[in-house]
Amino acid sequence: QVQLVESGGGLVQDGGSLRLSCVASGGTLRSTPMGWFRQAPGKEREFVAALDWTGTATNYAESVEGRFIISRDNAKNTVNLQMNSLKPEDTAVYYCATRRRFAPWSSVASDYESWGQGTQVTVSS
Repeated sequence: QVQLVESGGGLVQDGGSLRLSCVASGGTLRSTPMGWFRQAPGKEREFVAALDWTGTATNYAESVEGRFIISRDNAKNTVNLQMNSLKPEDTAVYYCATRRRFAPWSSVASDYESWGQGTQVTVSS
C-alpha cells in the first residue's frame, strides 16, 4: 500500500497563499485518482479537491473553486494543492488521499484507501 506524506502547511495571513505537497512512496501515483480533504476542529472531514486517474480532470468543493488548484507531478510522484486567496475559514488540517489505480474520482472520504498524516494550515485574519 502506498504511503503518503504531506508538507507545506503553515501560518499565513488572510489573502495569502500556500502550496501543499503530497509525496508518495511504496507505489506510483500514476493512473491513481487523488483527493485532498480537510478537517477543522470540531468538524467532520470535508472534500476539498480531486484529480481523476488520468490527471486531466479536476473537481473542487464550491468553497474553494477558483482559489485552489490540484495537480500531479508524475516525475516526482507528488500531488500538489496550490491554495490562493486564503481565508480564515480555510484553517484546518489538510490530508491527501488516494484510491486504487483507474478508480473513478470521488468526493467521499470513505472511498479512499490510503491517507497521509495531515498538515496544518492556519489562516489568520
